Amino acid sequence: MEQKPYFCPNCRSNRVKFSVISSYSQRFLKDAITGSVQEVSDPEQLEESEPTIQCQVCSFTGNEMRFIKQAEREPRTATQINPNY
Repeated sequence: MEQKPYFCPNCRSNRVKFSVISSYSQRFLKDAITGSVQEVSDPEQLEESEPTIQCQVCSFTGNEMRFIKQAEREPRTATQINPNY
């Protein structure tokens, strides 16, 4: 994951709450008659070229670059707080 700001391109309100979605593959053998599982292998993580990100506000899921590009199109500017007020 890149160290850049995200902004959800769907709900356009979330900049902080996200999940990374990972994919796994797990092989298994079933009995053809009973359907019971006979053998299970260890899960293996699938290699992905780019992380899949999910917004925790609206559940929109997309590749990381969509969230980064949306944040670049609508950057959040830091506002300075005046302690004299």
